[in-house]
Amino acid sequence: MSGLLTERVALVTGGGSGIGRATARAFAAEGATVAVADVDPEGGHQTVELIESDGGRASFIRADTSIAGEVENMVAEAVRTHGRLDCACNNAGIEGRVGTTTIDYDEGDWEHVINVNLKGVWLCMKYEITEMVEQGAGAIVNIASIAGLVGLSGSSPYAASKHGVVGITKTAALEFAKQGVRVNAVCPGVIDTPLLDRIVTRLPGRKQFYLDAQPIGRLGAPEEVAAAVVWLCTDQASFVTGHAFPVDGGFVAG
Repeated sequence: MSGLLTERVALVTGGGSGIGRATARAFAAEGATVAVADVDPEGGHQTVELIESDGGRASFIRADTSIAGEVENMVAEAVRTHGRLDCACNNAGIEGRVGTTTIDYDEGDWEHVINVNLKGVWLCMKYEITEMVEQGAGAIVNIASIAGLVGLSGSSPYAASKHGVVGITKTAALEFAKQGVRVNAVCPGVIDTPLLDRIVTRLPGRKQFYLDAQPIGRLGAPEEVAAAVVWLCTDQASFVTGHAFPVDGGFVAG
């Protein structure tokens, strides 16, 4: 533990698995106290237990980030429990139906993806930034995707939501830079997570397709994304705001 975030408090949404879990553990490894939020209590509590077994400090908050009241309570509970909020990683998201063309997507399914992936990030920032402005400082990292930088055939609402995350990240960064709040996005490529497992289970052969498309020759690990998130929240990134940072093995460079 190098202690780059000692005495700071971090909030991670979707912290019960995948990138969220890796990020929560990475925050704790740098000395932060972590509020782990998720709709899944089992996964969230498991993340807390992993952090505590490593000697860190963490708590769990159940929250559906697509619901304003639950997000407001999530941020308030994190502050009540730990005294402040210095860092936030807005990671909670879903893939939606994969392999469905834009014109064939069901309206209800479209709205569900947008509500979780885009509205949810906006709601989180709404309450996180309010707290951070009152404190005079803070750092937020939103998890977008390479699908926020390029198109993604068969996943129109996912691509739309992640492009939206990049847009609101840049906008909020401009709005609150002079108030001490930095806002960035990390855009993961194809990462070996439960979300990817769900996709390849539904679409046999897709995993090999993803592997073949990686310039680096392999899938990414959640810990590699987490490292970028945590760095963006440290003082080492004090002059970095408003960026969409790919962690993708070179995917969007092609």
